[in-house]
This record gives sequence, structure tokens and C-alpha cells, in this order.
Amino acid sequence: MTEVTVFVLVAGALAATALAMFRMVQGPRHADRIVALDIFLAAAIALCIGASLATARTVFLDVAIGLALVGFVATVGWARLVDKGGRS
Repeated sequence: MTEVTVFVLVAGALAATALAMFRMVQGPRHADRIVALDIFLAAAIALCIGASLATARTVFLDVAIGLALVGFVATVGWARLVDKGGRS
């Protein structure tokens, strides 16, 4: 059961990364690129959780929590920068 869960989690993270890469390259506005960066972050968190499930070590969950906190602050910072920046 755990192997199937880890496989689905990793496959979903890789699919999200591929779609975010497309939006990063193709995105017409800066806001699209910021959302793509946020998707990269969510995929990294999912991979940390998958590593935690696969190895049965909780240290990866600490890394995932740290990534989530730093990513939230970074997303808010980028959004404020784009909002104050004028033309996109």
C-alpha cells in the first residue's frame, strides 16, 4: 500500500512540475510565473512527504514544513513585488 502511495505521489509531483515548467516558459504575465514557482514548491513538499513515507523517517517532514513556511513568505514577497511593479 505504501509503495503505491509513494509512486502516485511522485508521479503527481512530476506531472505538476512538467505543467509548471510549461507555464513558466509560456506564461504571458509575471503572475503566471509566480504561480508556477509556487507549484514547484508544492511539488518539492510532496516529494519530501514521499521520501518520508518511503524511508519511514520523520526528518523529511521537518524539511517539508520548513519549505512550506519559507515558500509562503517568498510567494507573498513576490506577489507584493509584482503588485508594486507597474506593467507586466
